Amino acid sequence: MTKMMRAARMHEVGQPMVIEQIPVPALRATDVLVSVKACGIVPNLGNVLSNWGNWFPHLPLPKLPAVFGLDPAGVIEAVGDQVIGFKPGDRVYVNPARFCGACRQCRAGDTTACAHYTFNGYFGFSNKSQAIFDQYPLGGLCETMNAPQHALVRLPDAMSFEQAARLGYLGTAYRALRTAGVGPGSTVLINGISGTLGIGGALFALALGARRILGTGRNRELLERVKALAPDLISVHSLDDGGLRAWADDVTHGEGVDVAIDALGPGAPHETLLDALATLRRGGKLVNIGAVAGDVPINLHYIMDNDISVIGSAWFTTKQGQEMADLVEAGKVDMSIFQHHVYPLDQVNEAIGGIENRNGGFSNFVIRP
Repeated sequence: MTKMMRAARMHEVGQPMVIEQIPVPALRATDVLVSVKACGIVPNLGNVLSNWGNWFPHLPLPKLPAVFGLDPAGVIEAVGDQVIGFKPGDRVYVNPARFCGACRQCRAGDTTACAHYTFNGYFGFSNKSQAIFDQYPLGGLCETMNAPQHALVRLPDAMSFEQAARLGYLGTAYRALRTAGVGPGSTVLINGISGTLGIGGALFALALGARRILGTGRNRELLERVKALAPDLISVHSLDDGGLRAWADDVTHGEGVDVAIDALGPGAPHETLLDALATLRRGGKLVNIGAVAGDVPINLHYIMDNDISVIGSAWFTTKQGQEMADLVEAGKVDMSIFQHHVYPLDQVNEAIGGIENRNGGFSNFVIRP
């Protein structure tokens, strides 16, 4: 008899998810089955479910009906006979980044550059993504999901499942910091530091040894909460108080910043990103992770003359996910700052609707199947 489980499935774009009974996935040789204990609900999920096809038609959704859910964490139930290093009972986070494993980029270890690169339980990046969705049709909004062994991050005892369900957006910021070479002595500016992506940038910039972090936002109360994480190292500036150049010059004593991380979303004005660009020292790097939409007018002559790099960075590798978990285990990152809003699977639609009332990046919305 086929074993069944509960899952939240979307049948039509813009319509609520429906809780249904579907078959537990078959166990393949190099896969594991994970009993999902927590799945993060990211702020962008409502946009993906309601407007994605109109806003970003080049980023395809899986064929419907589909089980979404980007950030699952749980316990391994069973392992395929070719799985090495994991066993039933292990606590894991499942990195939703999927790739083909066979192209030149994958074989070189640059899996994010794979032409099949796809977010399991979310959306894809090309017309090749459906092949990946067919292999791994289940996101984390279900009771049991299948996942390849290369996607697993081993969780330390110090990290709860609810905290682990935040690793996705934390990882997006972490990879940006690593890509830009942030380490001891670095000065980092984070646009949108009090948001879901920005707080991750602050936490891991501290963990990597940055000597000064500059953060922008609009909500003064949230900015002060971020500053309180490390009052001697973090300086904050409300965007309502004007541009960034003079403020950054003052904080850095005219040196400029080494790295600017732009964590502002598609609705943010281009001017704020350009202000961040202007705070960079000669040879500095700007990394965009918030996906400010549209054509941004950048003076390429200025970029060339000042040896500045403008970089796009998407998600993170499983190796980097394990590095984050290790930093938490070592006590370098305090995950207790997050306020968890936990919902049962039956209330998934209420959770997605309620996330608009989040308390900036400090709120963590989680489904517990």
